[in-house]
Amino acid sequence: MDQADIPALLSRLASDEDAARKMAVFKLQSSINDPAFADVFISSGGLVILRRLIMTTGGNTLAYSLQSLSRLLEVDMGWDIFEGVGAGELVERVVELVVTNPLVNILRGAMSILVGVVGHQPGQGQKGGVVPGTFGFRALKPAVAVYPQFFELVIQQLQSADHALCANALGLINALVRDAVVNDVASGTVAAGGPKGGTAAGGGGGGEDWSKFIKRLQDLGLIKAVYNLLQSSSLQDLAHPLLEFQGLTKVLLRKWREVRVDLERPEHRRALKGLHLASAPDRRHVNGVAGGVVVPIPPQQEDGTAGQSGTATTTTTTRKTSRKHNPEKWRRLGFETESPAAEFETAGFLGMMDLTDYVRKNEDGFQKLLLEQSTHPLNERCPVARASLAVTMILYDHFEVDKSDLEDIRGYLALNDGKNNDRLFKPLLLQWSRLHTAGLHAFFRMWKATGAQREDFDKVAELVRILIEQVVGQASRTKDVLEVEDDLQEYDAGRLRELQMELLELSFEDQWGTHLFQVREELKHEALSFVKEQRIRCLLQGSWFTKPMSRNNNAHSRENSYQKRRLYQPWRYARLSHNRRYLHYADFPERLAYDPGLEALTEKIDLSTISSVVSNVSAPNETEPVADPDAADSPAANSTASRHGAQVHKPTTKITIYSFVEDIPGGSKPESVAGNSTSAVAATSNGEPKEQPILTLFPLNHSLASEWLDGLLMLLNQTPITAETNKLVTLVSEYGLKIRLLNVRLEQMYAGPVPGAGVVPSREGLDEDYFYEI
Repeated sequence: MDQADIPALLSRLASDEDAARKMAVFKLQSSINDPAFADVFISSGGLVILRRLIMTTGGNTLAYSLQSLSRLLEVDMGWDIFEGVGAGELVERVVELVVTNPLVNILRGAMSILVGVVGHQPGQGQKGGVVPGTFGFRALKPAVAVYPQFFELVIQQLQSADHALCANALGLINALVRDAVVNDVASGTVAAGGPKGGTAAGGGGGGEDWSKFIKRLQDLGLIKAVYNLLQSSSLQDLAHPLLEFQGLTKVLLRKWREVRVDLERPEHRRALKGLHLASAPDRRHVNGVAGGVVVPIPPQQEDGTAGQSGTATTTTTTRKTSRKHNPEKWRRLGFETESPAAEFETAGFLGMMDLTDYVRKNEDGFQKLLLEQSTHPLNERCPVARASLAVTMILYDHFEVDKSDLEDIRGYLALNDGKNNDRLFKPLLLQWSRLHTAGLHAFFRMWKATGAQREDFDKVAELVRILIEQVVGQASRTKDVLEVEDDLQEYDAGRLRELQMELLELSFEDQWGTHLFQVREELKHEALSFVKEQRIRCLLQGSWFTKPMSRNNNAHSRENSYQKRRLYQPWRYARLSHNRRYLHYADFPERLAYDPGLEALTEKIDLSTISSVVSNVSAPNETEPVADPDAADSPAANSTASRHGAQVHKPTTKITIYSFVEDIPGGSKPESVAGNSTSAVAATSNGEPKEQPILTLFPLNHSLASEWLDGLLMLLNQTPITAETNKLVTLVSEYGLKIRLLNVRLEQMYAGPVPGAGVVPSREGLDEDYFYEI
């Protein structure tokens, strides 16, 4: 619509005919968000007419009028409509529409206007001064006093099937909460009945009436409604207000933490007193006298008498004296000292809220826990209050409460896929109280499972921190809080310790990556040397080997006498000489009851003449099996198998030693392979000496085969190939690394090497009579 048509438009808006007004305001809502058009409209007196339409009309005419004003406010114009005489009536009219009108299109416009009124900062877009109370939460106070059900009805709209209405309702709640927290003007806006009991109702009077307002909204079901929205599939339409509410939740948590616990405040004194009374202090126990045995106290009557034992005066005096002089009034609850207020320094009033909320909802369990702990020695009792404060700070750090998300909301809206939704939206943040209770129960479980003592408190807290990161941090957006609670309660403590070691290692990787890499390489080299020596010592000790029977007796009968004699000696003993230069062996008709010495081993091989050692023992990386077992007897095939880790599937494990042997015409042939009469000979292409098998060993088991194969390879300065040896090398090096990591203090994991670590102390000023304290 052109600006020249504005006079005619105003004329139709002021018409007495409803059809003309409806058509005119319908056109107005599509053009008024143009700043140039809006400026002419306002200067021509359009705000007066628009205000009259909102106050007097209904149906679609009213809906279009509300939408027009909402769009005008979006371009930061038209704020004058809320000033002067009758401004309060306009706000009350809009609040009335929210409470009484059931039409969705009217509710959308009304709530959008209220979002602008509450969120508008006085002085913005104004030509003159602003009357206090015109905007912000104060502007709604008179209307809410007339319609006290306003907040309840707004929260009910969060369940609306209309996403635009739902977004406007949540935007209005965000604006109310933000203004209440920033300006602390919620006082007097709470509906009749006030906040329901419990110390979580607020931070303790004075200038913190905002907390009562927040508690009121929570009692009306705000948290549950927004939690359901965060888990729903309508995130795209509600992304902005949901992220804003999530950010405001962090603001509230941060603000509660900043409230200092002060016993001069009656609310704080009542909260601590409630903790003491909820612990059933009459169930006292004797320390160091009865060995921690619970001493029952007769139940007190209403008049202070103790049943039929003693008089009322005596009993009352005893009770007052015991309470007054009880030396463990607060330490019994898990505080470190008898001045509990000082121990809330880190967690603030947020920590007190969490502790009192837990005690109020689990009073029986709290009393039973204290009674159970009283039977243990003082050093082994789990400090309940300290544990609660620790869990509060663990959740505080996990959800990064100190990091505000409000400034980055617009950037977040560009990320629309499911993975980013799980990263940005944290429904479990709204289940703070339940997570705190579940985390506290997990703390108690870890304390008992690990047999912890007082000095182990920080270690148990670190385990709970890892548990929270693992369960809550890994939970998907749609995972129900009940499942999270079950996971926190059932997570295996052993697996948690494994995760702790993995995280510790990753932390060292980040802090000391280069140094840790060097340490790993050094330890791997040391482990390889250690295993090499172990394998060679197995060869020095000697071992028995078996020999399979021949598959072709006729063929063997044609061999020379030495070959026939060897077939009937099924046992072979091999042993490395002390100087590690020769491999001695001999064949025996039966296995002896003792290991023969070197003098009984008639055959020997000079290790310097060995060209290669091959075997069908499986290597770490198993590949395709060799199809023909006999083909694997050749040096070329066996060398390939041993070097590349191929597994030869044969019924008998064997190790074959090869050497370059001159082919002497008419001479005797070397050791045959697998009982074959013909040796597998691999001649070189240029006519050089041929590589032939000179000794074959058949180990009795896989471990023996690994020891001898890798032992021989290491003697020849080659790399071991069996999985068993490589696993042993890895095991030794990893244990060496863990032992070195145990020598590093916990704070070094986060802060890096401590300055001055490893510096030798100076001897200046010392005589011969001194010592170093380690």
